[in-house]
Amino acid sequence: MCPPESVSMTFRLAPSILSADFASLGEEVRAVIAAGADAIHFDVMDNHFVPNLTIGPMVCEALRPHCKRADGSKIPIDVHLMVKPVDRIVPDFAKAGADIISFHPEASDHVDRTLGLIRESGCKAGLVFNPATSLSYLDYVMDKVDLILIMSVNPGFGGQKFIPSALAKLAEAKKRIAVQVEKSGREIWLEVDGGVKADNIADIARAGADTFVAGSAIFGQSDYLATINAMRAELAKVRE
Repeated sequence: MCPPESVSMTFRLAPSILSADFASLGEEVRAVIAAGADAIHFDVMDNHFVPNLTIGPMVCEALRPHCKRADGSKIPIDVHLMVKPVDRIVPDFAKAGADIISFHPEASDHVDRTLGLIRESGCKAGLVFNPATSLSYLDYVMDKVDLILIMSVNPGFGGQKFIPSALAKLAEAKKRIAVQVEKSGREIWLEVDGGVKADNIADIARAGADTFVAGSAIFGQSDYLATINAMRAELAKVRE
């Protein structure tokens, strides 16, 4: 059984290794890529800005060789920093092989400077919005943002339920992206993270998301391919 024709030109699936088997992390990453993942989402928690302590640049560096398709093409590593302060660790993840680095505006004293640091380090830059965080942080930095990540749960734990108010927030973020794209023609991803499953992914896509982080919804299943296929089937309905 092979993955269906990719819809990644419009939609991207980014399994979160936070829910993977850490004793077999390289194997887990290869398995979800073989099943059709478009990116690997890498959650970094510091037990300070958010509860729990996860993984750092050394693990990112170790996984980099595993993040490629059968044809040898690279799968992006999408690093979500839930740490404070954030600037110190950005160059370390860039050196370790991250392709995208996103952070929370509350974790930076100078959001514009941190976005610039990420891009100067050779990565795409993302800004992350918790459920109660205003999108107004975007007002003066849209020209430096390559990704907007809307949290549909409060960060710090996997396996939480999707917060419905994230749909309206996604729609508003999509409007901001459309204005910026019209000005510059530059691609900006709109990502969602938290409680994403096959039974709600279509509604989330209709709200504007194009990149979907799923942790336990994928790694908690015995058949990664069947799960990713089910998500893609739901996304295909949005494109009809």
